[in-house]
Amino acid sequence: MKRNRIIVNLLVLMVLSACSIKLSMGGASIPEDLKTYSVQYFDNRAPLINPLLSQNLTEGMKDRVANESRLVLKTNLGDVDFSGEITGYDVRPMSIQADAVSALTRLTMVVKVRYKNYKNPKENWESSFTAYREYPSEQNINSVEEQLTNEMILEITENVFNKAFSNW
Repeated sequence: MKRNRIIVNLLVLMVLSACSIKLSMGGASIPEDLKTYSVQYFDNRAPLINPLLSQNLTEGMKDRVANESRLVLKTNLGDVDFSGEITGYDVRPMSIQADAVSALTRLTMVVKVRYKNYKNPKENWESSFTAYREYPSEQNINSVEEQLTNEMILEITENVFNKAFSNW
């Protein structure tokens, strides 16, 4: 009986020691040599200007990396750097009804992002990210714009983070 318990304990130890668990935050695979990041101000170059959009997007990108990685924000250039500009921000009617009136309106944001990895320049990239939200046309854009842009910033920063650190 004692011998069986020893054998079972040894088997359990062997199984546990053979297993390794690698934890990562949010599915991110950030190389160990990366310690810092930086985010440059995202200028708004879209034809339609939302005066708070550049600041909110820049801060949203800083927050996304801070909250989902172990990297430390640097004010100048970090081991990885995010920069770019807002290239599109517009409102368009959608779902035209029989009476030629729009049932929905779509707010769209396009952000061009440059990612530079100073430790491994082969991983540098430049890409555009788009997000949109639709709202009932009877609503005024001023009443929904802040909420919709915040949602789009969350979506875009998540997609940028995933492209930079999750290899998709």
